[in-house]
Amino acid sequence: MPLLEIVQTRQITATIRLDESTAEQIDQYAAFLHASADDVVDKALAYVFAKDRDFQEFLRTPEATSAAQSLRIRRTPQNGATPESVSQFSQPGKPAKVMENGNDLRQRS
Repeated sequence: MPLLEIVQTRQITATIRLDESTAEQIDQYAAFLHASADDVVDKALAYVFAKDRDFQEFLRTPEATSAAQSLRIRRTPQNGATPESVSQFSQPGKPAKVMENGNDLRQRS
């Protein structure tokens, strides 16, 4: 029997905007934990979701299952396929664009 159990999770890439001070604190907290900023955001959100009793109740309602997707998600390639950009702003076959302060910023790989 192996000594370690490795749990594979499916990860996605999503683009979000943060206040500058929040982004700075995420980097500082990541340095404090010797972890990545991605891990800090992921674990912090999982913690908040688990601790918020009202949100847990909401998850049991039909409204939660029909919530509109608002994150700009870029799917990672599976088996050598090209990445598929999924966005509320994108059209099929075209990469998603992110607008920030009126400037068109292309998503980076």
